[in-house]
This record gives sequence, C-alpha cells and structure tokens, in this order.
Amino acid sequence: MNELPASPCINVCRMEPDSGLCAGCLRSLPEIAGWSAADAATRNAILAAVARRRQARPAQDKP
Repeated sequence: MNELPASPCINVCRMEPDSGLCAGCLRSLPEIAGWSAADAATRNAILAAVARRRQARPAQDKP
C-alpha cells in the first residue's frame, strides 16, 4: 500500500490577499480544497510548488 504525502498545513490558516496563498502552508484555495481527493502524484506536485514558493519568499516573510 502506498502512503499519500502528508498535508503541508501548519494550522496557520489565513489567506494572503496579495498572493492568494495561505500564510501557513503557501497553498492556493484550489490546492487546499482538492488536497483530500488528490492522488500521490498531484500531492507531490503541490508540495513541489510549495517548496518553490517558500524558496522565493523574502527572508522577512519566512516564519
């Protein structure tokens, strides 16, 4: 049985109006809404996008 990747949610659920991303997990609303139904490949693609977003954030915006 294949394990699905875990959610990147850190329970800081607040959408940033400028970026349209959650301030905690850096996912968009469609990514958040579709997470529970997403297969492993889709989840991995979302996690890769989150990692790119995290790298692109200015240092002062990082938790």
